[in-house]
Amino acid sequence: MGRTRTDKPPDLNEILIFTRVVQAGSFTAAARTLAMPKSSVSRKVSKLEDRLGVRLLHRTTRKLGLTDAGRLYFERGARIVAEMEEADQAVSRMQAAPRGLLRVTAPLSFAMLGPMITEYLKRYPDVQVELLCSDRRFDLVEEGFDVAIRAGPLDDSTLIARRLGVIQRVLVASPAYLRRRRSPRSPADLAEHTCISFAADRAPSVWTLHAGERRAEVRVSPRYSVNELDLMLEAVRDGIGIAWIPEFVAIPDVRAGRLRHILREWRSSETQVHAVYPTARHLSPKVVGFVELVRERFALGGDRA
Repeated sequence: MGRTRTDKPPDLNEILIFTRVVQAGSFTAAARTLAMPKSSVSRKVSKLEDRLGVRLLHRTTRKLGLTDAGRLYFERGARIVAEMEEADQAVSRMQAAPRGLLRVTAPLSFAMLGPMITEYLKRYPDVQVELLCSDRRFDLVEEGFDVAIRAGPLDDSTLIARRLGVIQRVLVASPAYLRRRRSPRSPADLAEHTCISFAADRAPSVWTLHAGERRAEVRVSPRYSVNELDLMLEAVRDGIGIAWIPEFVAIPDVRAGRLRHILREWRSSETQVHAVYPTARHLSPKVVGFVELVRERFALGGDRA
């Protein structure tokens, strides 16, 4: 064509129409896809060629062919169009208000999920939540759950996983307990203290603690074992003993001065926490809103990953 390219900015509409022509294989098919007159489609492609000063298509009576410049432009243009479509979908999902019943399952140890559920219900007034806390791993598809919160290694499956954060256990006690008993100076001292453990039975527990490269295993015989974190917190606040408890759960009491960290440098290894759901395709706004809220709360709660 021999014309010099102008300094006009790109026209996204021209890029879209040119891309659809190439993908459809003809001006006629592209016009049907775009719900536009064929003449308008042809005119837009011609304007694009004029602006670029180069021919993009070989036009014959039987078929269209790409020139070398057209092939290069199509490769770039197709990516731009795909990103535009993704942006449209993302905004549409944001605008769609979560509504309907959200069925969630989480481990028994996730008492911290309670305030998050409350915030979710306040944020989205058109949703209802059914939360089932159990250490059994449900089949989400078979049993009709929208999302599950899972801690620890994930089973190999077709489920989609979104990382929420990490959990570490720490040692805490109340000021009242520490006034009666001298604070332990090493992990081994824990064996001489009254301990509170998260467990379903009264069997002796082994607490594995880490401080950098150091590792210590302490066998304790808890005076109180309970599988409900709120009850565990109540006992440690009341001065019953030292608790080995998820840091996320203890943070509000530590900040308020109701509890104190013991052996601050010693803690458990990190446990990964994920939200899992059956598919990422056409994920409903109610699931997206819930997962994002829980992820935000984990980050504010002290996720150091």
